[in-house]
Amino acid sequence: MPRAYAGAMHRALALAVDFGGTKVEAAVVDDQGRLLPGSRHRRPTGAGATSAELTTAVREVVVAALASLPDGVVLRGAGIGAAGPVDAEHGLVSPLNVPAWRDHPLAASVAALVPEAPVTLRIDGLCIALAEHWVGAGRGASNLLGMIVSTGVGGGLVLGGRAAPSPTGNAGHIGHVEVGGFDDACACGGRGCLEAVASGPRTVAWARTRGFSGSTGEELALAHAAGDPVAIAAVARAGGALGHAIASAANLLDLDVVAIGGGFSRVSPALFDHARAAVAGRTAFPFVARVRIVPSGLSDEGPLIGAAALVHRPELLA
Repeated sequence: MPRAYAGAMHRALALAVDFGGTKVEAAVVDDQGRLLPGSRHRRPTGAGATSAELTTAVREVVVAALASLPDGVVLRGAGIGAAGPVDAEHGLVSPLNVPAWRDHPLAASVAALVPEAPVTLRIDGLCIALAEHWVGAGRGASNLLGMIVSTGVGGGLVLGGRAAPSPTGNAGHIGHVEVGGFDDACACGGRGCLEAVASGPRTVAWARTRGFSGSTGEELALAHAAGDPVAIAAVARAGGALGHAIASAANLLDLDVVAIGGGFSRVSPALFDHARAAVAGRTAFPFVARVRIVPSGLSDEGPLIGAAALVHRPELLA
């Protein structure tokens, strides 16, 4: 559920920007991880958008969010979470599902709109991980994998209570880990990548090859709830692939928690059941079996809260 904004407004405020394959959002977030009421704005992105259209969308949401700032309040900074891959050092983004942008200077574009504020950019999966570690489902966990399951599949890592060291900013990008038993072609050039199997659009596409007549994740969710066998099989397939990838990550990293957000993660609670079953069936190691796979504790605000964490919780960054 969204976090209620109760009590006095905290004076430490950050601009948060979340850029993904379907939409870009911006909001103002305080130092308790709460969105300032009325500050959240979104615009569409998408694979067919031109670079000029994407630039306009980013500018519009940022300007709209900034308009909600109280008089006299100066931003502490601006945090940007973006679909990967990213070049964190140089502030560049190349979101796989948005082909118009390759090595696009997103950080500089936002900085031009907030010249008084420092700007930090990281991959959106890390922002999810930071948000869940800070105020979400992963509070108190030392080793956490945050995941986004939506237009694509992204991820980020908190290890030892801090963001995993990452020379380019792409550590934890689990969407392009290959999962056994799948041969789906991926836009990255690989085969059997988690994103190619378990993202919302690819799960819907798989279901359509088997007679499903819908075209969106929302329609698949309704069909699943109604007991449609193809929709049930599609969600089971996606959840199983998620579980295989998580089991591999848990073997490698000794994870406490995997917190999953993103639009398609809400297709059905069964998605999580299938992921947990895949982990349980894949290994007998107690240190792997102990991993908790949970929905985001922050509803769809997680990416924005995580982008704000880049500003409010800099000590979490490696």
